[in-house]
Amino acid sequence: MHHETIIKSLTASVLKVSEQDVRLDFRLMGGMSNYTYVISAKQTRYTFRIPGKNADRFVDRHIEQHHLNLIEPLKLNNDTVYLNEESGIKIAHYLEGTPLHEKDPLAFLDEAVAVLKKVHDSDLSSPYAYAPFERLARYESYVKDYNHQHHPRYQAAKALLFEHRPFLEQFPKVLTHGDAQVSNFVVTDEGLRLMDWEFTGMNDPYYDLACFGNANFDHALAILPVYLGTPPTTEDFNRLYLWRIFQCLQWHNVALYKDFIGLSQDLNIDFYKVSNLYLDKAEALIKQLR
Repeated sequence: MHHETIIKSLTASVLKVSEQDVRLDFRLMGGMSNYTYVISAKQTRYTFRIPGKNADRFVDRHIEQHHLNLIEPLKLNNDTVYLNEESGIKIAHYLEGTPLHEKDPLAFLDEAVAVLKKVHDSDLSSPYAYAPFERLARYESYVKDYNHQHHPRYQAAKALLFEHRPFLEQFPKVLTHGDAQVSNFVVTDEGLRLMDWEFTGMNDPYYDLACFGNANFDHALAILPVYLGTPPTTEDFNRLYLWRIFQCLQWHNVALYKDFIGLSQDLNIDFYKVSNLYLDKAEALIKQLR
């Protein structure tokens, strides 16, 4: 196994142990872009992330390193031991706990809100904006490399989203996690923690609330009133729906690109089908706008 060779060699070098002292325990499933393994060395567990093919087109590792340093005082992430900004390989301390998607997220809304507010209200500021609409244009350019013409369904959903662009861009930007889906929260003995800060940047805080509904949008609808502390207005609901529509179009492009570069075959995941599922979700959400 190619990954095992990389893991043992690099971990031994970074931790100053022998390769025989490094053991692969299991692979963490989830995520569209990385291979993440739980490993052991000298009675201590770590995570070892190997980015997938062309993952550097979506994540700037220099920016990721900047944000890992920035959010360290918040004590929400697991501690990074090593990050190579060229390869994107990362070793971090493993956090003992249960990913929130393996529990009932609705039972942890108060804790999830406390975590997100810790980020949003932190007064931490980054020179790096998430810049959603510019990012979408960049992701679209990747699939255009394959002479891909977006389906009329995509164009219609995007046109509607862009009608609301001035509305979405009027709100103050704060530091956001950028991928605050349920699977990135971990329930630990010390409370709820938040992993995977690859997409962090300055953005509308509602973007993170919309991310919380990645697997099930009902989770986003449930967290909104808890976050606000009051019943949401029509504007609040639309802001949440529109960011989720944006995310569906964004991940549609990512999935298309993964299909084009052969990852459907490599990973045995039908990314073309995934891309269409995101379009289906976007269209369903558009019908819910108020």
